[in-house]
Amino acid sequence: MKRILLAVVSSAALSLSFSAHAAATEIAKNEANLELWRLDCGTIQVNELNQFSDTFQYTGQSKTLTDSCYLIRHNDELMLWDTGLSKELLGAKITKDAMSPRLNRTLVDQLQQINIQPEDIDIVGISHYHFDHTGQATDFPNAKLLIGEDDLQVLKQTPPPADINTAALSPWLEGNGSVEAVSKDHDVFGDGSVVMIDTPGHTPGSHSLLVRLPETGAVLLSGDTVHFNEQVTNNNVPPFNTDRAQSLASMDRLYGIVKNIPATLIIQHEPEHIKLLPAFPSSAR
Repeated sequence: MKRILLAVVSSAALSLSFSAHAAATEIAKNEANLELWRLDCGTIQVNELNQFSDTFQYTGQSKTLTDSCYLIRHNDELMLWDTGLSKELLGAKITKDAMSPRLNRTLVDQLQQINIQPEDIDIVGISHYHFDHTGQATDFPNAKLLIGEDDLQVLKQTPPPADINTAALSPWLEGNGSVEAVSKDHDVFGDGSVVMIDTPGHTPGSHSLLVRLPETGAVLLSGDTVHFNEQVTNNNVPPFNTDRAQSLASMDRLYGIVKNIPATLIIQHEPEHIKLLPAFPSSAR
C-alpha cells in the first residue's frame, strides 16, 4: 500500500513539476521586450470615395487617408510592418485624380532618427501587395520578407497583373532575398507576441497584425481589411477587393478579435487613428 501511495505522490509531484515548468516557460515566452513605433509612410487624397464602396455609399465625397507603417522591436530583432508609398512620391503635388498619393518623409530617414540603419531590419512583413504598402521595401533587401502565400502566387504570375508593381519586391521575387510565404495565421517570433492574422478578401493573401504589448495591451493593425471608420460603421467593401464574401468574413473576424481579447484596432489608413499610438519618435510598450 505504501508503495502505491508513494507512486501516486511521486507521480503527482512529477506532474506538478512539469506543469510548473510549462507555466514558467509560457510566462517566459510572454515576457519578450516588445516596442512599437508608428511611422509616417505618406498620405492619399481620395477624391472619389466611392472607390471604397461597391454600393455607392459615398457619392460626391472625398477623404484624405493616412499611409501608416510600423516598426516592432522584439528583444534583439526588428520588424517592419508595411513599407508605404514609393520614394518617387516624395513631395508630390496633390492632384484632382481619383487617388493622389504623396510621401512626406522616407522610412530610412525616420529610422535613422532613432539610430536604426536599413541593414538592422531583420523582417519586413507585408499586409498585401498593393503599391501603398510595398513602396519602400527595396531599401531593406537583407531582411526576410513575410507575405501571404496567395499574394506571393499572384506576384509570381507570368506576366504579373498589370496593376501590380512587382519591382517594389524585386529582391525577393528574383531570388536574391529570403522570403517566407505565410499561410493562415503566423506566429512571427514563436511566442504569441506578434501574429500575422489571416484576413483575405482585399487581396487573396491579405493579413492583419496582432501585437501584444506588455504595457499598452494588444494592438491590432488592420492592413487593408478596413480602410477608415465609415467602412467599419457601414460594412462597406471596395469594388477592387478580390473577394467580397471573404472581405466581409475578414472584417467580422477583425471585430471579433478586438472584442474578445480585447484589442485596440488601429486602422492604418484612418487619420483619426494616428492619435491612438504615441507620436514618433516615441513608442508604445
